Amino acid sequence: MNVLLVNGSPHANGCTYTALEEVAKTLNTEGIETQIFQVGTKPLAGCIACKTCAKNGRCVFSDSVNDFLDLVKDADGFIFGSPVHYAAASGAITSFMDRAFYTDLLAGRQSFYLKPAAAIVSARRAGTTATFDQLNKYFTISEMPVISSRYWNMVHGATPEDVKKDLEGLQTMRVLARNMAWFLRCKEVGMKAGVQFPVKEERINTNFIRE
Repeated sequence: MNVLLVNGSPHANGCTYTALEEVAKTLNTEGIETQIFQVGTKPLAGCIACKTCAKNGRCVFSDSVNDFLDLVKDADGFIFGSPVHYAAASGAITSFMDRAFYTDLLAGRQSFYLKPAAAIVSARRAGTTATFDQLNKYFTISEMPVISSRYWNMVHGATPEDVKKDLEGLQTMRVLARNMAWFLRCKEVGMKAGVQFPVKEERINTNFIRE
């Protein structure tokens, strides 16, 4: 089993990475393989609703979004991390997740379906809970079980060294990792025992405008 961790910070080895690395190390001790995917620093366009992805299964923009989508089918779980920028997720990971989840949906891949996910957030001081709520919405619209910890998944600090001093925050990351590993093992046992996925209904889309 493996978990794909996404670093939505422009700093490859910054505060968000430090938190993700704590999750990854704990997952590894639980026998779960991990990979940290860097969103990077190149500009990421937002979704332009061209729906090209519905035709060819890939986003019209050739960047890290398509690179990520090439990996998701083999991942058993996901952790998405973001720094706080103006009390919200970074612009990069917002565009990244908008396009990744929309492309997967319109392409009919269902790569995220019933795979566990969690969000982690880093900040110097505030804006963490708003960012945490923002990221979790991608999971709940995609039928992904959301893995929790014993506190909201956040760390505080202006530098990686600060984050390493946030003992409660790092513990929250470790608890999150163990809960993720437990869920993945339970899912694996259930599948081997013949527990089937839920019966799927055809999607119903309604419009608030009525004639």
